[in-house]
Amino acid sequence: MADDPVNAIDTSVPHSARIWNYWLGGKDNYPVDRDAGDQYVSIYPGIVDIARTGRHFLARAVRYLAGEAGVRQFLDVGTGLPTVDNTHEVAQRVAPEARIVYVDNDPLVLSHAHALLTSRPEGETSYIESDMRDPEQILRIARGKLDFDRPIALMLMGVLGHIDSYDEILHIIRTLMGGLPSGSHLALYDDTDTDEAHNKAQQEYDDTGAVPYRLRRPEQIAGYFDGFELVEPGVVACENWRPEPSPFGETPSTSTLCGVARKA
Repeated sequence: MADDPVNAIDTSVPHSARIWNYWLGGKDNYPVDRDAGDQYVSIYPGIVDIARTGRHFLARAVRYLAGEAGVRQFLDVGTGLPTVDNTHEVAQRVAPEARIVYVDNDPLVLSHAHALLTSRPEGETSYIESDMRDPEQILRIARGKLDFDRPIALMLMGVLGHIDSYDEILHIIRTLMGGLPSGSHLALYDDTDTDEAHNKAQQEYDDTGAVPYRLRRPEQIAGYFDGFELVEPGVVACENWRPEPSPFGETPSTSTLCGVARKA
C-alpha cells in the first residue's frame, strides 16, 4: 500500500472513478470531476444511462452467480469507488458465507478501501492493491485469500477499455481465467464504439489528460468470451441480460454489451 494514498490523489485532473461516482449520484467526487462529467453529458447524455445500466447488470449477474450458479467466491478486478450494491453486498445477501476480493491499483480507491472491508460474519471481504495489467500478480495474491480448489467468479465491470491493446485484454482474461478452477465464471460489460456521439464525448474526455478509455467494436467484446460457455442470453446489451425492474427507473437502450460465461 502507498504510505499516504490520500495525498497521492490529484484533484486538478478529472478521474474516471470519481466521474462514474458522480453519474451514479455518489458524493466522492470533486468540482473538476463534475465539470468533466457535465461536459461529457452535454455531448452524450446517454452516458448516465450506461453508468446506471451497468451497475444494475452487476447486481443481477452477482445474484445469478451466488444463487443459481452456486458461486461463493468473487474476484472483482478494477472495482472502483464503492457505491450502492457493491459486489460483496449483493453476494452476501444471497449467500452470507460468500468471500469477495476486490482488486484495484488506484490511490483514490485505496483511500476508500475501508468502505469495502465490511462483511457479514459468515463471509469475508478483502482488498488487494494490484494492477490488472499484471494478472499473474493478482492470481498470486488472491491465492492467499480465496480457495482455488473451488469455483471463483471473475468480475471485470467496465474497466477493460483502460487497456489500449486488444491483444493485452485477451491476455489478461485468458491468464486470470486460466488460473481459476473449472466451474469458475467470467462476468463483464464494456462499451462499444457504435454511437458517434459517444465516440466524440469519449475523445474529448480523453483529451483532458485523464486516463483514456478505448471503446470497442461489438465483435471484439464478444471475443472476450471465446473459449468459455456463455450463460443465456449470451452477449447482449446490458439492459437485456435477464432484465428486472431497474432501481434507476425506466431502462433505456444502451450501446454497452455484457455477458456471463462459465469455464468448463
